[in-house]
Amino acid sequence: MSTLREYLSQKRAALLARRERSKERQAAGLAGPNELRATVTAESRSGVRRIRIREHQIISDSPYDFAGYNLGPGSPELQMGIIGSCVTHIFLIHAADRQVSLDSLEVEVRGYTDGRRGQPGFENVPIYPHNIEYTVKIVSPASAAEIAELHQVVEENCPILNLLKFPQNISAKIELTHPDDIARQSNAA
Repeated sequence: MSTLREYLSQKRAALLARRERSKERQAAGLAGPNELRATVTAESRSGVRRIRIREHQIISDSPYDFAGYNLGPGSPELQMGIIGSCVTHIFLIHAADRQVSLDSLEVEVRGYTDGRRGQPGFENVPIYPHNIEYTVKIVSPASAAEIAELHQVVEENCPILNLLKFPQNISAKIELTHPDDIARQSNAA
């Protein structure tokens, strides 16, 4: 049976190989930013949101009491999972890199939303998940100091934590097509 320690050895080898490829690409003048892309469509009969990322699909839905079918987590819940996933992955990367042995790793993330938002007396309640906190549960032979140092590196290097901690520029555009235009295009073809 494979253990997390064995996985960290594989992760370290992959990390070192990836760094080498990155150096080679940089030397060849091929280095640059990676584009991340997701497409989300609303299913016509249910309103379920189908998230497509590379060859993967994730379903996001509302609970029954919000006109949903409860077929998947809602966006704020997904955000908690995304934070936890990223924190976990960055812990694994840096534990592998620093050769810190871990027997188990679990990250629990909590945040709050308040449905009273915008009602009288609750005008200042945030629309977004707030008071986000996470707890990392680790079983490891490493010292408390090693784990504290590892956590500090994770805090500095976790892309999603830093995305949320620091202001970002987000731009938007709307591409509107009228249903009559679609009908005309279909008839012309």
